[in-house]
Amino acid sequence: MYLPEAFAEHRPETLHALIRANPLGAVVIRTDDGFDANHLPFELDIGAEGKAVLRGHVARSNAFATLTAGTDALVIFEGPSAYISPNWYPSKQTTHEVVPTYNYAVVHVHGRMRAIDDPRWVRGLVARLTHRMEASQPKPWKMGDAPPAYLDELITKIVGIEIPVDRMIGKWKMSQNKTHADRTGVADGLAASGSATAAEVARLVRP
Repeated sequence: MYLPEAFAEHRPETLHALIRANPLGAVVIRTDDGFDANHLPFELDIGAEGKAVLRGHVARSNAFATLTAGTDALVIFEGPSAYISPNWYPSKQTTHEVVPTYNYAVVHVHGRMRAIDDPRWVRGLVARLTHRMEASQPKPWKMGDAPPAYLDELITKIVGIEIPVDRMIGKWKMSQNKTHADRTGVADGLAASGSATAAEVARLVRP
C-alpha cells in the first residue's frame, strides 16, 4: 500500500479499534487462477503477549474452506471515509491551488491463513461473534433461541478460518498534509453535511 509517513498510523490500539468497529474484512489470496477474495466478519483476538489473531468462518462450499495451512492472505478493513470538496479550503480564496480528494482510514492485515474443520471450534467462534454483534440490540439474540437440531445442521455447513497476524499497516489519510486553517475548513464542511460518517471523519481531521 502506498503510505506517506504523514498518513501512517502505527499505534496497535488504534488499528485494533478500527477492526473491532468495522469487523467486515475483505480477504484476498493468490491462487493458481489469479486472485480470490471474500468478505467476512472477523473476531480479533489479542493474546497475552500482544499477538493478534483474526478468526472467521466460510461456507463449506467456499474454496477458502479447503485451504492448506500457511496460505498468504491480505485482509483489508475500511473505517470511516468521506469526499473532500475544494470549496472547504480557506486557501481556495487566495491561491485557488486546491483540488478534490477523499479522506479515509484503513487497516491492512497480513498473515498466513488456515481452515479449521472442527464443529466445536466453529460453534465457539459463532457464539462469540453473535454475542458481540448482538450487544447493541434491545433484546440480544442468543444461539439458544434457535432449535438445537437446526443449529447443529448449520454448523456442519461452515468451516473456520484463522489468520495469525504477521503485521498490520494503518493508513489514516485525514488532511494531515494541509494547513491548520484548511484542516479546520474541511472538518467544518464535513460536520455541516449531516452525515454520521462524515461527522466521524470530521472528528479525525480537526486539528
